[in-house]
Amino acid sequence: MKKHILIAFLFTSILGFSQNPNRIFKSAEFQDGELVKVEVSDGVYQIRILSSEIIETSFVPDGEDLNGKSHAVINDFKHNNCETTSLTDNGSNYRLNTCGLEVEINKQPFQISYRYKGKPIISEKMGYVKNDSLETIQFNLTKDEILYGGGARALGMNRRGHRLKLYNRAHYGYETHSELMNYTMPIMMSSNQYMIHFDNAPIGFLDLDSKKDNTLTYETISGRKTYQVIVGDSWTDLIDNYTDLTGKQPLLPRWALGNFSSRFGYHSQKEVAATVQKFRDEQIPLDAVIIDIFWFGKDIQGHMGNLEFLKDSFPNPTQMIKDLKSDHVNTILVTEPFVLTTSKRWQEVVDKDVMAKDSVGNPYTFDFYFGNTGLIDIYNPKGKAWFWNIYKGLAEMGVTGVWGDLGEPEVHPSKLLHATGTADEVHNIYGHDWAGLIADGYKTDFPNQRPFILMRAGYSGSQRFGMIPWSGDVNRTWGGLQSQPEIALQMGMQGLGYMHSDLGGFAGDNQDAELYTRWLQYGVFQPIYRPHAQEEVPAEPVFWDSKTKALAKKSIELRYKLLPYNYNLSFENHKKGTPLMRPLFFEDDSEALKTNASEYFWGDDFLIAPILKSQITEKEIYFPKNSNWFDFYTNEKFVGGKRVTVKVAEDQIPTFVRGGAFIPMSKPMQSTKDYDGNTIELHFYYDATVKESKGQLYNDDGLTADAFEKGHFELMAFSSKVSAKEIEIEIKAELGSDFQTQTKSIELVLHNISLKPKSVKISRKKLDFTFNKDQKIITIPLEWNTSKELKLNIKLN
Repeated sequence: MKKHILIAFLFTSILGFSQNPNRIFKSAEFQDGELVKVEVSDGVYQIRILSSEIIETSFVPDGEDLNGKSHAVINDFKHNNCETTSLTDNGSNYRLNTCGLEVEINKQPFQISYRYKGKPIISEKMGYVKNDSLETIQFNLTKDEILYGGGARALGMNRRGHRLKLYNRAHYGYETHSELMNYTMPIMMSSNQYMIHFDNAPIGFLDLDSKKDNTLTYETISGRKTYQVIVGDSWTDLIDNYTDLTGKQPLLPRWALGNFSSRFGYHSQKEVAATVQKFRDEQIPLDAVIIDIFWFGKDIQGHMGNLEFLKDSFPNPTQMIKDLKSDHVNTILVTEPFVLTTSKRWQEVVDKDVMAKDSVGNPYTFDFYFGNTGLIDIYNPKGKAWFWNIYKGLAEMGVTGVWGDLGEPEVHPSKLLHATGTADEVHNIYGHDWAGLIADGYKTDFPNQRPFILMRAGYSGSQRFGMIPWSGDVNRTWGGLQSQPEIALQMGMQGLGYMHSDLGGFAGDNQDAELYTRWLQYGVFQPIYRPHAQEEVPAEPVFWDSKTKALAKKSIELRYKLLPYNYNLSFENHKKGTPLMRPLFFEDDSEALKTNASEYFWGDDFLIAPILKSQITEKEIYFPKNSNWFDFYTNEKFVGGKRVTVKVAEDQIPTFVRGGAFIPMSKPMQSTKDYDGNTIELHFYYDATVKESKGQLYNDDGLTADAFEKGHFELMAFSSKVSAKEIEIEIKAELGSDFQTQTKSIELVLHNISLKPKSVKISRKKLDFTFNKDQKIITIPLEWNTSKELKLNIKLN
């Protein structure tokens, strides 16, 4: 009995009982095994079981109807995997039970609280309250929770103590601190491994205990009073559940993992061709060129909205795109949602009723940096159709990528009206719905093609449209570089696994070769490899001095060598939402790591420590516990759970591989078009303490939309078993229904082998191998038909 009282006391002290004292419980009703309606004195709570790990709660005040439209949650989401759910009246409270999450509805004083597998998660504090200007939902926090979320910010990993504005806005030239950036999201994640997503689009605030009274508050000008509580048994499970709710990222075209040539900007067809040729002459791999605003106007100002090639500068764009394609270079064009009143298309968009309106129904015009403008109303079917027809025409010309810029929208006056409501009601979802417009258009008109959609603003769930976000106009300084791992890690946790930066930095004219080199080295292990900058200082490595160019080339060549590993990370992200860049606390629960962005995992098996300051010759590295780690370049071994100071080389950043890992790599190439999935290097990092390990490699044609779902794929599985005398390696493949058996040439490379093996055999047949005693490496050439399993036995002594 005393034990039960103690548990109840702890639960009460953790979650608090200070719910709105004026809210009186009236009744609770269970409907269809998944919805509880709770009537209170000022409205109705609707608590819906979406799965054993996701509960959705909506409050409908008296006099209002439930707004069931979510911009974040995928249509008809329902993953309730519990065979039995129940609502039990315990006298003083009701308990909604699933096979995971539980909801307790206390009658007097009224309060809603959440547990997962018996463990307290969070509770409403004041719950829903309407103030003079804002509607709020308030929760209790424990005093020691570290809080993440709110979208893209540069605040440090722990965002507790901040009241974060939810209003997408560009921050030009930011460095180590930025409280408001291009991509905000109404998401809070806790170090206690749960998430709350406030499922409402209009602008507002996310207050992460700014008053230091252990309170989380969501504040908005209007809209839904709906939130989801999401839990998981691990961090990757939590993100998997969230991206089940809001949608998984489609696989990118494989070329998107290659190198981009980009700047603000290329002024002519001649300049584009000459730049691409420079990459080929220098033998620096390249897969895409991004053409900024000068494709439709000679000047920065006055031409936005033309959205057609300026023939003076680009006399034959179709031939240019065709020539680039024949050289295995994809063309990506910038577009913006603004049409200037001075553009060639202004009268067209007025006549076709494309633009957002003022209060009397005329196009709303306003001044901003690029000129006097209106904004395309993508919420008007006419505006949506007009905008897609622009993209359709470009795609038919051969353009393979869309760059949507200024999509916050950068200037979005509150008095402007869209077909569905005010600017402030849709401001934070404009970029999201713009990406959705493009994704839907591709599905209709180019259903077999994977779109490439690069945008700097969106909303919860934008990943399901294939959106690739970047971190905006970061300053070209060390401070700008220092904020990038945090931004990418935070956004990956919130479902946007491809958040990345303009490599080298964007803003300003600081020409620092060391900074440029370190940023590009970091870029090898960020999701998209895209140097981009204002043109005062070159973004492209081919225009730097010979030393800097050689260092950049080495980084880019490594990026291509890792293509098989990276493409498999994309597949994992597609299937489970797992970010490509992952914080160390995903698997090491050491307290200090919960706020650490100075190191991170690249996939499961790489530990990366980017160099973020000038003149660094050595760096202290923490090696996560429960694994040993090997220097990627020297094979030196480091024991997990320790801090070690290592020397830092000029031509690489500290990079380590987990003991027992399989790392698939490719042969050198000049573009991903040269990639041959039937010729790979497979590196195995032998560690006697890892008795068994597994790895995988996903492969398809790199272009077909929904290739995995269509059965057009192969999935290779690698496993190891280790004893004192023997290493056993097994390789097998799962083939999709529409994929043919292949014969593969595999160069199997075993690291950390101190002595020459007695033998290497397959089915008792001895194989030739080479042994490098100094590097402690065995190399075994293999021929393998994917219809069969391959099992090697390496006798160590």
